[in-house]
Amino acid sequence: MARTSTSEANTGTSSDGDVALPSMEEGDDEACPACKGAGFVYPALDSGKADFSRAVPCGCSKAGLRKKKLEYLQQYSNLGSLSQLTFDNLSPQGRTANTASQEHFARICEAAKAFAESPEGWLVFTGPAGSGKTHLACAVANHCLKAGEPVFYTGAADLLDHLRSAFGPTSNITYDELFDYVKSVPLLVLDDLTLGTATDWSREKLEQLLNHRFNAGLATVITTDVPVEKMDERLQGRIAANDFCRVLTIDQDSSLEYQDGSRLKLIRSMTFDSFDHKRLELPPEQRQNLRQAFNLAEGFARSPEGWLIYQGVNGCGKTHLAAAIANYRSAQGEPVFFVVVADLLDHLRATFSPDSRTSYDQFFEKVKEIPLLILDDFGEQSATPWAQEKLYQLMNYRYNARLPMVVTTCLSLDEIETRISSRMVDPKISLVFNIIAPDYRGDVKPVRQPRRY
Repeated sequence: MARTSTSEANTGTSSDGDVALPSMEEGDDEACPACKGAGFVYPALDSGKADFSRAVPCGCSKAGLRKKKLEYLQQYSNLGSLSQLTFDNLSPQGRTANTASQEHFARICEAAKAFAESPEGWLVFTGPAGSGKTHLACAVANHCLKAGEPVFYTGAADLLDHLRSAFGPTSNITYDELFDYVKSVPLLVLDDLTLGTATDWSREKLEQLLNHRFNAGLATVITTDVPVEKMDERLQGRIAANDFCRVLTIDQDSSLEYQDGSRLKLIRSMTFDSFDHKRLELPPEQRQNLRQAFNLAEGFARSPEGWLIYQGVNGCGKTHLAAAIANYRSAQGEPVFFVVVADLLDHLRATFSPDSRTSYDQFFEKVKEIPLLILDDFGEQSATPWAQEKLYQLMNYRYNARLPMVVTTCLSLDEIETRISSRMVDPKISLVFNIIAPDYRGDVKPVRQPRRY
């Protein structure tokens, strides 16, 4: 039997024909089958034989190097917990129930994916807070990181804080080192950019950063809640370079949803299942009345048509039934806007502020045209002439357009402005129901056990 040399006995062959170097550890069952733990292999010649004159990294070493590189990039990307924000867990329809807005957001999502595949130029996401801008920007960053490309993420305010702290004697990085890195990183994600209220120094630093990246043609992703037309003129000039910069505006519908009262924790808990329409401590007449109110709300939720007006004292269950309708429609994926009337008027007033994220016309048109509007606590807040006029415009528009609406009020119809009350009592579109049950939150003590509404 011919003897086999040690070097021949301890070598293996990889799937591509490369031959392993002699194993460093005999009997290592967990070693790579190609290199036997050596980390390098002899490459295969065209003839199929091993080229023992040189050694190349084994595939397992390349995988390890790629892993280490990814860990390094993630460490210096500054993403931290935001590394969880990817395209895989991003809702492709966004955060609004409006079909047109969902389709628009889906197009934005596809554009972001295309940019992530080949980051070139600037990509700017504009839209209100909570609309998904940061998730989209971080999804781009994480996609590029996974591909082994260096990325740096920072909030605009955080970056300025870091630059200030870099002047301190205890800083482990100099101002120049930090600023140069941010200016020159191949892909920068600058979150929540605004120059409107910035100090002179802050404005200067951000302008230096953006000017450098623009002139150098470096890929940059920016998110901001400032509409393009309200941006600083110099920033507008950069963004106006359409061949280099693309602006993706998330529909303002998401601002309406962001202000939707049904997003509040207490309102979300008000469902048909949690409404106690039996209330055994009440007289039969009041129990029957409450049951009728419950049945009306359930029927309206299944098929909203016309107006449903609930009257009654504070705490009788009006808001719970209105919120249950809102939660039911939202669960069906249908657009609905639930708002306390006093809050609605405050939102309308706030749109006149120069810092408002949306204009008065945009916001009011959205409220007027939302497929289902729920106005809670229609009351004395409508006493001023301005408030009366706004509410009349809203109610008259929805009356003429025959758009569904739910209204709750503690007032009698005689106490409501005539132009509005006359539309509320029109039997062709409206049903007024008076809940005669008392306040369950304090006036009546349950005979069995406390009930939560």
